[in-house]
Amino acid sequence: MTPHSSSIIPLERIQKCIYIIRGRKILLDKDLAALYGVETGALVRAVKRNIERFPADFMFQLTKVEYERFLRCQIGTSKEGRGGRRYLPYVFTEQGVAMLSSVLRSKQAIEVNIAIMRTFVKLREILASNELLRRKIEAMERQYDEQFKLVFKVLSEMVMPSTKPKTQIGYHTEAKGHEKDGSTAGGRKKIKG
Repeated sequence: MTPHSSSIIPLERIQKCIYIIRGRKILLDKDLAALYGVETGALVRAVKRNIERFPADFMFQLTKVEYERFLRCQIGTSKEGRGGRRYLPYVFTEQGVAMLSSVLRSKQAIEVNIAIMRTFVKLREILASNELLRRKIEAMERQYDEQFKLVFKVLSEMVMPSTKPKTQIGYHTEAKGHEKDGSTAGGRKKIKG
């Protein structure tokens, strides 16, 4: 058994809760509350009691525009006045999630934080491997670009009709009524080409 397999929450479940807003990977307050096994309001109150631990790069509240464009479209939240949220959601970056472990001190909170940190590490590894793959492909494109240019040039020349007249090769028979000049065999005239 690997040390990562003892997590109480599967990494795949956490990965589904990570979104990108303002160019940062974040988790929503309601998703974190569900993972920690507490109510969203209790999580937000605990954070507000310790607000000095959560600067803007650790946690921020979504704007109404972000909430409308992002959340309603991506995760289908309900509209105001229909049992939806009474306030705009808070979101936590990786650093904010790490700081939550100092605010929420239950055993489950510690285990969830460890699982979330492992998920962020896994995502960074995936992104790094994709970046490496992208660089290798670009290097191959540059290396083979000239060779492919030559191949495409030859192919295009083969497909495009030639503008210069083609010379005839082979024997042609003379039409009836024309004289034979003796340079042919069996009435055929040899054409040079």
